[in-house]
Amino acid sequence: MNISASTFEFLKSLKENNNREWFNAHKADYEKAKSNVEDFIQELISKLSTFDPHIDASIQAKKCLFRIYRDVRFAKDKSPYKTWFAAGISLDGRKLEGPEYYLHIGPDCSFMAVGYWRPKKEHLESIRQEIDYNLAAFEETLSSGNLTPDDLSTEDKLVRPPAGYTEDNDAIEYLKLKSFIIFRPLEDRKVLKPFALEDMVQLYQRTINFKNFIHEAINS
Repeated sequence: MNISASTFEFLKSLKENNNREWFNAHKADYEKAKSNVEDFIQELISKLSTFDPHIDASIQAKKCLFRIYRDVRFAKDKSPYKTWFAAGISLDGRKLEGPEYYLHIGPDCSFMAVGYWRPKKEHLESIRQEIDYNLAAFEETLSSGNLTPDDLSTEDKLVRPPAGYTEDNDAIEYLKLKSFIIFRPLEDRKVLKPFALEDMVQLYQRTINFKNFIHEAINS
């Protein structure tokens, strides 16, 4: 199973013609591209389920795939369609307050991610507390997967320590994070090549200890 070059061609054309008239005229191309991505995600779910007990093979890819239609109500950019496909894979498709696998597929914008994006307040506090108490264990979740702190997303990272922590805390650079995400950009050629799925699964598998650390932190 692989992402087809025709899927990227559709997304490139959509970017150049982001309007309802063009989209409606090319609805068959959209359905073909969407089906390709859904099949890819379904196979990914199957493989994730072999090593992550939080992912059941019965999860349907269509529940994980985000809509291509943009919410433009409060946006300056009124383009009606996203020019990529994206999926969040968690306990219940894409709708979960907790750790998940995320895959973003599109020309010049593909990436993989694992973790918890912008946790709700009580979850954020629990994750920070667990890292503060068990810094060595948290860092081991990275090193055990041959990952480094540089693999963590710093989106929305605080400049100052969060309430209750000080700058001299050994874990302060982690505690300043507002999302706990392993992030890896993907070149187009790596998304489209044969066995791209297997390469993605291998990277996701390397993040399992990191993901489990977050599960345990918010469920303890």
